[in-house]
Amino acid sequence: MIDPSITEGVIRTRTKLRKDLLISIFEEFDGKILGLNPEKRAEKYQKMSLNPFSFYRGNAYLFYFDATRQYFPYHTSVDRPTWIQGDLHFENFGAFRSEDGGIVYDVNDFDEGYVGSYLYDLLRMAGSIALVGRQFGYGETEQLANIESFIRSYARQIRRFCQGKDSPDDFVMDEGSAKGPVKKLLRKLEKRKQEHYLEKVTAQMQNGRVFLENSELVIPTEAEQAQLENAWSFYTETVISRNLNEDHFRMKDIAVKHGTGTASIGLDRFYILIEGGTEKEDVDDTILEVKEVRVPVPAYFMPYSQSFWDYFGHQGKRVSATQQAMHHKADPYLGFLTMEERHFYVRERSPYKKRLKPKDIETTGDMIQVLEVMGCLTAKMHARADADVNIGLLPYHSEKEIFKAMGPDLDAFARHISHWAYAYANQIETDYGIFTEWVKESFGVQPI
Repeated sequence: MIDPSITEGVIRTRTKLRKDLLISIFEEFDGKILGLNPEKRAEKYQKMSLNPFSFYRGNAYLFYFDATRQYFPYHTSVDRPTWIQGDLHFENFGAFRSEDGGIVYDVNDFDEGYVGSYLYDLLRMAGSIALVGRQFGYGETEQLANIESFIRSYARQIRRFCQGKDSPDDFVMDEGSAKGPVKKLLRKLEKRKQEHYLEKVTAQMQNGRVFLENSELVIPTEAEQAQLENAWSFYTETVISRNLNEDHFRMKDIAVKHGTGTASIGLDRFYILIEGGTEKEDVDDTILEVKEVRVPVPAYFMPYSQSFWDYFGHQGKRVSATQQAMHHKADPYLGFLTMEERHFYVRERSPYKKRLKPKDIETTGDMIQVLEVMGCLTAKMHARADADVNIGLLPYHSEKEIFKAMGPDLDAFARHISHWAYAYANQIETDYGIFTEWVKESFGVQPI
């Protein structure tokens, strides 16, 4: 018989070592790099304490620390990286309006875009699939099947791009090509009127339309308003849609946006109400989001790329270019600006922006259909953001490098990732317990 005190001692030491690691990572990124004060850290950690998936969403740096220290046989060569999304997880997909006015479903967050092995997008997404599956009450077999469905869909679509059966240049997921819950979501949004969101966050006053004040939208300071107004002409020079006149971008009101996101807590965000169209006075106004952005998390862990930094010294330019590269028809308002040496990017706050909710995914079959759509879209963004776009970053076709790296046995590829992700989700659940105990002791945060 093994003395219980020995095994207890082993577990205690393992837990202490992992806790020390977690604390050091959070102190480095949230404390030093992001410079969050104790109040902002408590706010962020409160959101992360909701459940293991929320914890996973809020700390991409822990994922990269762990994943880049493990061996995987499926990486592309270091000199043939992929332009990756950088923080791919289940809730970073959604519906929105594209450049030509169509309602599409696609990846919708590019703050962490960088160059590195395509595998890290797949691994991060796979981990999130396992954690989301646990929220749905799925067991191990279902979780593994869900992850493998996503990976197989990704691999099949990469192969179709390589074979020329589909082109990443015009691949789009709209009502006509989507299936299951995604198709239902897009069909529902097609009936939504453009002014739906406008009427939700603004009001028509005697002197024109203005933002409504509430817990999430507040009046900017005079200094903030002046900074935005001074930077606005620079933004309009960077916007990708060159056929909009100057009056189209005329500012009508400004609000500071609070209460959104987890990883972005501590970064400034503004809403700008602009003239937009002029056919329907004050009814076809447009809301733009101006969001502060910093160095992407993968940059701290991926091989260093001087050419990337030469091209994307401005982090707002990096984010807007990443979205433009990965979307067939990107947001026509994409652009960037600088305020007090801080970098921001600008995009439309689409009135059609919407994610799938748990109630939209009623069966395991629904989940498989959603994941297959997400797999195809992940393949599209990897295959498109290369020599297919005129940005001059990657002079080769990433899908060919990825297909070669995956190897001939795609089932084995899918199994390898699914089993790693399932095991890593177990680790995340353990980390979540350590984390909630630590933030309760150190920041007074109680799990919700």
